Amino acid sequence: MKERSIIHINVADFAVAVERVVDSRLRDWPVVIAPEGAARATVYDMSEEAYQSGVRKQMALRRALRYCPDALVIPPHPDRYERAMAGLLKHTLPYSPLIEMTDHNGHLFIDATGTGRLFGPPPDLATRIRRTVRSAMGFDPVWSVAANKLVAKVATRIVKPNGDYIVRPGEETGFLAPLPVHLIPGIEPDDLQQLRDFNLVRAGQVSRLSPDQLAVAFGKRSRTLHEAVRGIDPSPVLPAGQKQPQVSAGHSFGNDTNDTAVVNGGLYRLVEQAGADLRRRRLAARRVAITLDYSDGGRIIRQAAVRPATANDLRLFAAARQALSRAWSRRVRVRNLQLLCDRLTYPPAQRRLFAEDQEKHRRNRNLIAALDAVRHRFGANAIQVGRTLAA
Repeated sequence: MKERSIIHINVADFAVAVERVVDSRLRDWPVVIAPEGAARATVYDMSEEAYQSGVRKQMALRRALRYCPDALVIPPHPDRYERAMAGLLKHTLPYSPLIEMTDHNGHLFIDATGTGRLFGPPPDLATRIRRTVRSAMGFDPVWSVAANKLVAKVATRIVKPNGDYIVRPGEETGFLAPLPVHLIPGIEPDDLQQLRDFNLVRAGQVSRLSPDQLAVAFGKRSRTLHEAVRGIDPSPVLPAGQKQPQVSAGHSFGNDTNDTAVVNGGLYRLVEQAGADLRRRRLAARRVAITLDYSDGGRIIRQAAVRPATANDLRLFAAARQALSRAWSRRVRVRNLQLLCDRLTYPPAQRRLFAEDQEKHRRNRNLIAALDAVRHRFGANAIQVGRTLAA
């Protein structure tokens, strides 16, 4: 089988980069993007200077300004960022039909396999794209070339905010070995804490363990973790314009109902199905949508953001309940319930900032891991959460 050549283009701190193109006066200052007037505003994005001061995405704005008091705060402009992503895509489309835009935050995967005769070696192509984007749009993206998306993404992470990196085929495990595990896509914050409990902080330390050894602590996720730290990722680069992957599940109530316990039980059952599918695919959802079909034929669809992205059942359920409360606005009985998880991405690996958060999520992680292990061994219906019994 021919070795793949995957280019990852990454415009660091994308929203800030866009704002600095619009207003060049922002270039010499730390910048925090957040809805400043909101009562509980959180950080949407931040510049490298603010990051070095301790500011992180989703941090409360008031706390962020304590870390970086001289930061300039500007409101987010999602429409600008979408137009900028469309421009970035436009400048890469001539080189490959396989270009995947995983989000609207300045990331593109380009499958350059077999394009050498037309455009030269993949590193030369990546350099050409970088020069074009810099000239036409004012951005200076970092780039990497590797045999798969996972390794390419890690490579751009270690050369931010500017630079480039080439990981040659066969070098994946050695390249990842000295890196901290929080840089590996697909490893959730809860996984990080559990690995830390075993004093496993480098990818190489984890890669030396077999899937069976990892299964003692991680259950069904052991093989996913084992492959991730060894740089194994067979996932394809999706064609440009192809609909992004989604995870969905549906539940029909035997009798139309407006019983809160019954509806919530059905919702949690759907979350369990979606969460298991996400974990199996090494992905996390950044948004959930609920579709309610009423007994009189009415239908309402509502959404809720998931921050940070997750595949954890309990955190998915919290977001799904928000969407459900927005959709369940009538006194008519409910007939069908559907759950959709989309805007899928690699799980973020940033550790929890506060001890109380770490303990709470450690308990959640252990619970989900235990349920996965029991169901993997004895079947999906071997153990159930109590609220699902009412559905």
